[in-house]
Amino acid sequence: MLLAIDVGNTETVVGLFADDPGAPVDVSVPRDGTEPVGLAHHWRLSTVDVRTADEHALLLTQLLDLNGLDIDDTITGIAVTSSVPLVTANLRQMASRWFDVPAVVLEPGVKSGMPILYDNPKEVGADRIANAVGAYDLFGGPCVVVDLGTATTFDVISGAGEYLGGAITPGVAISLDALFAHAAALRRVELVAPRSVIGKSTVESIQSGALYGFAGQVDGLCRRFAGVLGECTVVATGGLSELISPYSDEIEYVEPWLTLHGLRIIFERNVGPA
Repeated sequence: MLLAIDVGNTETVVGLFADDPGAPVDVSVPRDGTEPVGLAHHWRLSTVDVRTADEHALLLTQLLDLNGLDIDDTITGIAVTSSVPLVTANLRQMASRWFDVPAVVLEPGVKSGMPILYDNPKEVGADRIANAVGAYDLFGGPCVVVDLGTATTFDVISGAGEYLGGAITPGVAISLDALFAHAAALRRVELVAPRSVIGKSTVESIQSGALYGFAGQVDGLCRRFAGVLGECTVVATGGLSELISPYSDEIEYVEPWLTLHGLRIIFERNVGPA
């Protein structure tokens, strides 16, 4: 089975893909109408950049053990995308020390199968490429991927399957952290829908600004992309996608595990099926 690891600045998502795409998959994975891609197990963890290679191996062993899986008998390939250089290095060391299986770390020089039409293709984050590859495989193009994580990134794919570029904005969580850090009278609130878009209290005003405000940002940028691309599919992913997407008019699909799906495709393009 392929072990796919997506390391973000805040969270790390780990997925285990069945060798047979037709095998039973995790029914808790929301698919929004698209076909399952063989994701048998998944875990969401906090990113800890000081975790050593040996600690990563221990943690993964324990996660698989919770599901009754032996890591030596289960893992036949490893694919990694990481936004944190120190974690990238430690996962690379972990793969070479503890696993005698093919490993692909998504970085410049790794074949993605997608033309990158950025001024400097090496600047594009590995997770953005994985998202684009996964979205084009599932939905075709033109397509826009909205990744709602530490940053909110927008990735635009042409109808011909080319990565065109996109946009990057501060994410929901770090924007609110900045607000609370610099506004002494404001406090953290639970992010749930207020009674009305017009907040009747400070708590409701913050909730309205966060949920409707960031959804409006997504909608505004996606409409501008559509003005260039024409009609396009909008897909949301990332840890906050399920929080924001209900308030967005432009998001059509939510794929929480899109990055892992793209990683699987890229692994197979470089190594073959795990």
